Amino acid sequence: MPLHPMHGPNRFKLGVFSANADGGLTLTRVKERWPATWQGIVEVAQMADRAGIEFFLPIARWKGFGGEMNSREWSFETLTFAAALAGVTERIALFSTVHVPMVHPVYAAKALATIDHASNGRAGLNIVCGWNPEEFDAFGLTMIEDRYAQGLEWFEIMSRILADTGPFDFDGKYYKLKNVSGRPAPVQRPRPVTLNAAFSPPGRDFAAKAADFLFTTFTDIDKGRAQIDDIAARVAKEGREVGVYTTTHVVCRPTQAEAEDYYEHYAVTMQDGASVDHYMGAKEKFSGSHDAEAYRLHRKRFAGGAGTYPLVGTPRHIAEEMVRMAAAGFAGTTVSFVNFKDELPYFIESVLPLLRDAGLRVQ
Repeated sequence: MPLHPMHGPNRFKLGVFSANADGGLTLTRVKERWPATWQGIVEVAQMADRAGIEFFLPIARWKGFGGEMNSREWSFETLTFAAALAGVTERIALFSTVHVPMVHPVYAAKALATIDHASNGRAGLNIVCGWNPEEFDAFGLTMIEDRYAQGLEWFEIMSRILADTGPFDFDGKYYKLKNVSGRPAPVQRPRPVTLNAAFSPPGRDFAAKAADFLFTTFTDIDKGRAQIDDIAARVAKEGREVGVYTTTHVVCRPTQAEAEDYYEHYAVTMQDGASVDHYMGAKEKFSGSHDAEAYRLHRKRFAGGAGTYPLVGTPRHIAEEMVRMAAAGFAGTTVSFVNFKDELPYFIESVLPLLRDAGLRVQ
């Protein structure tokens, strides 16, 4: 069985996040905002693949966030997205982000196994239990309170199918299924790698049971240490090992002033204000994905990158910030940009060598 990129040799792993959606993680009106054309996505995926970046992670969106741009209304569905990219990449892990309430686990298992074969063992699954009522409404679904309990049933069904141990019945609270099975089994055994983005205590408990990698946010790198300790304690109770990652948005320029000026331009002067209001309000009310202080203090980060941590500055500054993340205990991070095709090349050529020099990456 081929080694999955998430288990590769680099101490601090990297992933490209949200390139399947217009604007990526930004809520901005600048003309160069990411258009998420298919050809552009393919070029970015191939660029990341050649550079040795470990994974390509899409967001799953069914509705936009209003305002002038209605960002993320234009987005590619993530299972078919990964399957299509499998044919035009060679090494990079290809994740699908799946909303538990919207996608049945029997279907998800079959689709994920298909991607794993198409990519020769590079598939991954980002399990999302859902937070946006407007998206539930679009499917005619009610957003239940205990979404993680449904998620655990979903995960158990999917895992049992992929393990290929024979037909089974399932009698749960959310799923009642008869004579369930599915082949082919995936290339990865017993199943493809899983991740989950979790910040709230219930979310972390879910990730401790169902995720191989957990993604979390923070307002300050040093505060991430406490989060990692909390997650480690929850994972230890399950007798498992889970790698902890974070997420960032990047503005990398030759000088600090250039980077900070551009960040101010796209995330403040040209922010899509109505969309930011909509997004922050819904996230704070329904998601539980950030510290409460993030909503009070960091509007710019939500316009600039969905509330993720900003890496803004010179290549050396960004590399030093990633060294601090690794020292805090993070196994890696995602990166996103205003325009992936325009900005990823400079990140690859200027930041990756510094990470190698720092001992965080060997390739």
